[in-house]
Amino acid sequence: MKLTKKRVVLFLLFIFPLICFLILSTGKNNFTKLPIVTKNIVDISTIDPTKTFKGNISIVCFLGNNIDENRGGFFNLNEKIYKNFIKYNKFQILAIYPDGKEEEVQKIKKEISAFTDMVKWNFIKGSKKNIKALYTSFKAKDSLKNLYTSKVYLVDKNGDLRGRVNDADSKDGKLFGYNMNSVSVLNGKLKDDVLVLYYEYYASFKDKNKNKADRKEVGL
Repeated sequence: MKLTKKRVVLFLLFIFPLICFLILSTGKNNFTKLPIVTKNIVDISTIDPTKTFKGNISIVCFLGNNIDENRGGFFNLNEKIYKNFIKYNKFQILAIYPDGKEEEVQKIKKEISAFTDMVKWNFIKGSKKNIKALYTSFKAKDSLKNLYTSKVYLVDKNGDLRGRVNDADSKDGKLFGYNMNSVSVLNGKLKDDVLVLYYEYYASFKDKNKNKADRKEVGL
């Protein structure tokens, strides 16, 4: 492949920083595929037919019945995660809220949109039954109180829940969700894991293209 100025610029802007991140970041988790902690969770289309986990990298959060009381975590999520990944392909945040909370949702949307492009924020209304069914499928260790949890969840393109199986801060090493009230968790864990997941897909895409090129060379 001919090395052009455009390719060099693209490499320096996008691929090289990601490779540097993986080399410099500490922890075994960054050098392997991000673990699947729950396979085949319920798809978000069961709540909103216009949305899906499939083909996307999704951050899922549950707003609950007391949105105003819990708003701090959602602003943390916006600042530390959303703004870092808004330009990434197929990235989305799905904020799920119960019927009857439209007014509170409009308020928080207005506050966030004052300094953020909301194009990849998706606020999804659902019934109590459907919200609980979705959360139950995660098989997470924490309960969903008042349809709210301070944890946010990372779902891959296949609709599997990703997390950690060797997390130092979890009793059994398993990390299902990331505490959005903790800036250190968002910066030090969720941000890292989203990058690892993107690199996993990039590496898979690169391997597929290489295999196609190899097969073409031998006439397959």
